[in-house]
Amino acid sequence: MKNVFLLLMLLAMLSCGGNNDTSKNNENQAQEIQIAVIPKGTTHAFWKSVQAGAEKAGQELGVKILWQGPQKEDDRQMQIQVVQNFISRGVSAIVLAPLDSRSLVPPVQTAMKKNIPVVIFDSGLASEDYSSFVATDNKMGGKLCAQRMAEVMQGKGKIIVLRYSEGSASTLDREAGFLEGIKEFAPNIEILSDNQYAGATREEAFQTSQNLLNRFKEVEGIFASNESATFGMLRALETSGKAGKVKFVGFDVTQELLNALSKGKIHGLSVQNPFNMGYEGVKAAVAVIKKQNVEKRIDTGVTMVTPENLSSAEVQALVKPQIQ
Repeated sequence: MKNVFLLLMLLAMLSCGGNNDTSKNNENQAQEIQIAVIPKGTTHAFWKSVQAGAEKAGQELGVKILWQGPQKEDDRQMQIQVVQNFISRGVSAIVLAPLDSRSLVPPVQTAMKKNIPVVIFDSGLASEDYSSFVATDNKMGGKLCAQRMAEVMQGKGKIIVLRYSEGSASTLDREAGFLEGIKEFAPNIEILSDNQYAGATREEAFQTSQNLLNRFKEVEGIFASNESATFGMLRALETSGKAGKVKFVGFDVTQELLNALSKGKIHGLSVQNPFNMGYEGVKAAVAVIKKQNVEKRIDTGVTMVTPENLSSAEVQALVKPQIQ
């Protein structure tokens, strides 16, 4: 009987110890920092690089990264829903690239009111109600493209501007910077068209580009303001036999675009640092959570990549980051 009593006491002690461990595990889970990172889309190479940067920051800082966004970069309602879902889950912070500068304002304000810090990245918001903005100086990037266009066209000729999508603050800034730059660096260049939008996918961009090339057969230079627009126009130029003959300056980088640049089919690419964007976005979010000082605006840089500087160590590190 005595042995039975001792056994029961031992089991009770073990049981209490187990409950303490469970309690500690639950406490650790409750204290885990969860950062929701919401891109404009999930298919383009640009966003995959952003994700890699966010994950790297998450590993270094010991926080969990929750990556989710719409598949297509024109699904505003889906992105709003993703933000709302993360607010409901009570994440520690949100790092968001707004698909639309205005329609994402209400959900961001809701998050901030619920004490969920929001770091905006890549593209601006039509509000100052956020914790920090991590992005390229897109207007400067557009001006770099205009300067490159002026160089390769020797300050004269007829060009087309292929815009990306209405409501996208980042590309609107690039397009505005390009048009301002053309007036500054090459006022004698004639703009044949600057009101056509490529759309959210490469296929849409390809179709729009074909229509523009058929309509403006006299075109001598083209500027495209994002990755999918640049790729779509490249395909259209190749299909029409004009690749390399028409001066072409684009924005963003993929391996296909780099190959075209090295072959003289593209004459300049304004290149951002999406890996750094994701990395700095998560770092800023964690700093806000920990009540540390965070700059309201964090510039992640932009570089004009040309066939002439493509092989340099600095450019190679930018266009081919060591992503683990």
